[in-house]
Amino acid sequence: MMIFKARIAAATIAIAVATTLPAAADEVAVKMLNSGPGGMMVFDPALVRLKPGDSIKFLPTDKGHNVETIKGMAPDGAEYVKTTVGQEAVVKFDKEGVYGFKCAPHYMMGMVALVVVGDKRDNLEAAKSVQHNKLTQKRLDPLFAQIQ
Repeated sequence: MMIFKARIAAATIAIAVATTLPAAADEVAVKMLNSGPGGMMVFDPALVRLKPGDSIKFLPTDKGHNVETIKGMAPDGAEYVKTTVGQEAVVKFDKEGVYGFKCAPHYMMGMVALVVVGDKRDNLEAAKSVQHNKLTQKRLDPLFAQIQ
């Protein structure tokens, strides 16, 4: 009887510990491509949804790409991102909101992506109000429409 009670106690403790530990954060791969699903010079996928604490691994699958925060398209207090051209980078997202990213060498060609972290979208209208060239805006509009 004593062994049975000890096993039940151990199982109860194991369940309690397992349910109180935070869930493991996810990492999503985003390719930077010369040609892909959205046309020429694209991030794939161009829209990513994350939970706070998740990360994106930006992969310069084709040479000549980087990732950089678009000014005005990040939640207040979010860290500014600017990677080296041709280098893989992992970016962790702790602040909820909408983030806009560009490949600096190909921004004028519309190479942009949106990241939505969590459920808060307090900065959505500010992100949508940032001015872009026509091609870039043409790529962003359908992405914004998906997160309304």
